[in-house]
Amino acid sequence: MTPTSARPETKPTTPPLEEGQHLSRDEFERRYDATPNIWKAELIEGVVHMPPPVSFEGHSSPHFDLITWLGMYKVTTPGVRGGDNSSLRLDLSNMPQPDACLLIDPARGGSARIDADDYIAGAPELVAEVSSSSIYRDLGSRLTIYQRNGVREYLVWRVQAGAVDWFVLRDGQFVKLAADENGILRSETFPGLWLDVAALVRGDIARVLAVLQQGTATPEHAAFVTRLQIPPSSGS
Repeated sequence: MTPTSARPETKPTTPPLEEGQHLSRDEFERRYDATPNIWKAELIEGVVHMPPPVSFEGHSSPHFDLITWLGMYKVTTPGVRGGDNSSLRLDLSNMPQPDACLLIDPARGGSARIDADDYIAGAPELVAEVSSSSIYRDLGSRLTIYQRNGVREYLVWRVQAGAVDWFVLRDGQFVKLAADENGILRSETFPGLWLDVAALVRGDIARVLAVLQQGTATPEHAAFVTRLQIPPSSGS
């Protein structure tokens, strides 16, 4: 008796990631990892969002300036780390990919951690977005999920409006950070992180960095750096 031919084994395929899908974070990650031709996708309140191509003046150039400012702060503040377009594991329905984030090193008491597979888990201390075509989401659902997950500061640069909204978390609610008499915004979480909004908006990055340098030359910044060099106590 001739043996019956074995049926060819079929391997399950992962469905592609597509705009508007309603997914759990685990399923979002599975489909994202299986779709190598996608450079950016986010899960916001359980819904997949895939941004359109990026313009130069409306996003790319402002984004570069924002990263320059945050990067210089990182350079002068040992114990602080930064990221560009890092996906954040916030909760089971949200994995946003903000334009920039700044975090205190987890080993120095930061609120986020770096998972074994190299994703940020938890809320960075500061998240920033360059907002052009996505204002409704940046000041809507994104703001809500960052607030709910304990992001301490959230900066939105509304490029077309020539404005910056900097929110700080107080009693579980975001409130706008007020500028000083010189129009300078000063972080409450990162001492010395000062921003001349008018200079940023007009593209005067030399002035932005000069004001930042003033901030990082303060005793408050020096004390912050010293504090970050002392590992948090592991005792109860």
